[in-house]
This record gives sequence, structure tokens and C-alpha cells, in this order.
Amino acid sequence: MVSHCIRSTLSYNIVNMIKLFSVALSAVLALTAALPQRRAPEQPSDQAAAEQNYNYQPDYRQPKPIEDFRPRVQLDLTTVIPIIRFDKEQGTDGSYKTSYETGNNIQAEEQGYLKTVGENQDQALVQQGSYSYTAPNGEVITVEYTADEFGFRVKGDHIPTPPPVSPEIQKGLDLIYAGIKANAERAALEAKNNPEAARLQEEKSALDYKGFYHQ
Repeated sequence: MVSHCIRSTLSYNIVNMIKLFSVALSAVLALTAALPQRRAPEQPSDQAAAEQNYNYQPDYRQPKPIEDFRPRVQLDLTTVIPIIRFDKEQGTDGSYKTSYETGNNIQAEEQGYLKTVGENQDQALVQQGSYSYTAPNGEVITVEYTADEFGFRVKGDHIPTPPPVSPEIQKGLDLIYAGIKANAERAALEAKNNPEAARLQEEKSALDYKGFYHQ
């Protein structure tokens, strides 16, 4: 009888342990299903694409230049103008003569010589000459010039000339010139008779010129 009871008790305990183990196993499986699944490793093709994106290098090549649509001007640089004639004479006293002519109807000549000028007997070079050429409208332009102690002077039919000065304006200019001349003569006479007064007047004039007006 005792043996039968012991066997019954063992059988009951084994059944309970099996049930408990089943419940625990079910709980573990449920928990495993609820956890996030780890991502499977990338396939070789995906890994190559990822490496290609990681190793991307920007393109630093020069951009294509913008086409210039502006009209092109063709210049003819092959025209050669010949020198038809060229003469030059050089004197031992500093004088000279020169002239030339080109194939497009340009003609020029010039002569120069030394001249004694001024109170110090300085040597100055006097130059006289002329040149001519054909204007775009077909007109032949001729220019004559002189350069000496009085400056450079030029004349030609194509050079505009001012209108003549009226007698009234000329009279006014003559009066102004006469007043300047009289003041210069008076200042020279005063400087000769009273040098000290002339010196003071010169100093006052210098102050006036610089803007420091005297009383």
C-alpha cells in the first residue's frame, strides 16, 4: 500500500514538472518573438555599392567654356605701305634737311638750323616743315608748321580760324596792355629811385599772390 502511494506521488510530481517546463518554454518563445530581429549582413552587391558611395570623389574638371556669340571682326594686317622716297642731309653746323614719300600719298619734308636767341646768346634749334595726306573723303590735307623761340605755329586750310576781333574788343585789349606796360615802367623807375620801397612792394605782391593779403 505504501509503495502504491509513493508511485502515485512521483507520477503526480513528474506531470506537474512537465507542465511547468512547458509553460516556461512557451514564455521564452513568446519573449524571443517580441524582441527586434538583428539585420542580416549585407549581400556582396549591397556592400560594394556602400563602399562606392563612401569612396565618392567630386569631379573637379574644368566646366565647358561658354560659347562667344559676339560678331568677329576680321582685320586685314597684310597691307604693306612702301616708302617710295626718303632723303636726308645732315650739315656740320647742326642744320639738316629731310623728306620722304609713301605709297599711300603721304609726303613730308622738314629742315632745321641753329639760331642764337636771347640775351645770353643761347643756341636754339629752329624747325620748319610741312606734310600732306589724303583724308577719307578724298581731300588732300596740307599742314605747314614752324617751331622757334616764339613757340610752335601751324597753318592749313582745314584748320578752323577764330572770327576777327571787333574794334571795341581790340580797343579794350590795347588799354589793358597799355596799363600793364605803364605799371611795369613805374615799378622799374621806383626800384631804381627807392630800392627799399621796391623790395617791400615785391614782398607784398608775393603775399597777395599766395593769398596772404596785407592791410
